[in-house]
Amino acid sequence: MNFNHTDKVKEYQARLTEFMDEYVYPNEKLYKEQIDKHDPFSKVPPIMEELKVKAKEKGLWNLFLPESEYGEGLTNLEYAPLCEIMGRSSIAPEVFNCAAPDTGNMEVLVRYGTEEHKEQWLKPLLDGEIRSCFSMTEPDVASSDATNIQASIVRDGDEYIINGTKWWSSGAGDPRCKIAIVMGKNDPEAPKHEQQSMILVPLDTPGVTIKRILPVFGYDHAPHGHAEIEYKNVRVPASNMLWGEGKGFAIAQGRLGPGRIHHCMRTIGAAERALEEMSKRVLQRTAFGKKLADQGVIQEWIAEARIDIEQARLLTLKAAFMMDTVGNKEAKAEIAMIKVVAPNMALKIIDRAIQAFGAAGVSDDFTLAAAWANIRTLRLADGPDEVHKRAIARYELKKYL
Repeated sequence: MNFNHTDKVKEYQARLTEFMDEYVYPNEKLYKEQIDKHDPFSKVPPIMEELKVKAKEKGLWNLFLPESEYGEGLTNLEYAPLCEIMGRSSIAPEVFNCAAPDTGNMEVLVRYGTEEHKEQWLKPLLDGEIRSCFSMTEPDVASSDATNIQASIVRDGDEYIINGTKWWSSGAGDPRCKIAIVMGKNDPEAPKHEQQSMILVPLDTPGVTIKRILPVFGYDHAPHGHAEIEYKNVRVPASNMLWGEGKGFAIAQGRLGPGRIHHCMRTIGAAERALEEMSKRVLQRTAFGKKLADQGVIQEWIAEARIDIEQARLLTLKAAFMMDTVGNKEAKAEIAMIKVVAPNMALKIIDRAIQAFGAAGVSDDFTLAAAWANIRTLRLADGPDEVHKRAIARYELKKYL
């Protein structure tokens, strides 16, 4: 494995870093101020649209999508250090049209969508004109086991009827969110992993009701939001089915592989920023007669943070390399491992950075509290730690059967 960055990647790194320094970091507070000025789920902060225009102009757009005619043609390994840079700011991924869940949904449309699906939904998503959500998790079942999904997708002539309640459909609060990919059960009698399907449901379809936006540790993540959605006798054309009946579980597995590693890439960026901010802070603050940076415990935190970040980054790069060379299926153990490692690593570093900042660390004056709350969700999103550890143990034990 060779993790040396190509000249192309180095150029993108330089351009992204320059863009972040010039446009993204200076506008983080303005973004929040613009949300606070109005109903947060009724309008997109104008600064976001301005930044997206600038990103397009500078050719920093749709950097994901390996092996696709629609993206920049970067491999997972090439995209990793770029995604990491974006992960340093909560608003950056959307600026470059590389934000979840749109990236995963676009990958699904590229792989499994018809030409009509691509024209109607993929193209405006790639252009950043609309946004999307992914409706899988349900409030009444343990959704970490996707075979538990109970929402129904029933064929009725040239249509499918969808019934069920979903929650944590991230992105559905956004006024630009126009399409949902809904996972439901279409054949309870089929083999366990062939009972589910995925279908495209426009959010303005009769019977679709956004019941509420769920906060994360008090953060509503406006205008993005995490919605509870009721689908009641929702009718869509049969042509909205993705791939075919019974393919929902297979699509989910294909979608979540890249989604998981993208989360890990961004998480490493968030950890790097936390370490950077902690280091600057402790060099400026004095307590009990000496700089915080001279306190042994602080030095231990900083040393451990650097060690942990480097270890997590190497495992992320290995997983990305394997996805590129042997495929997502063969890389499943490495993807599962990094999905456990990266969020826990970042949470530890951010928590210590908060401690070094003192009371300021839990305020909204700095990015640490919001970063911690956001990354804490990743120990649940796209599969909880325990499910990934269970899979890793089974892969390991299988070697000795």
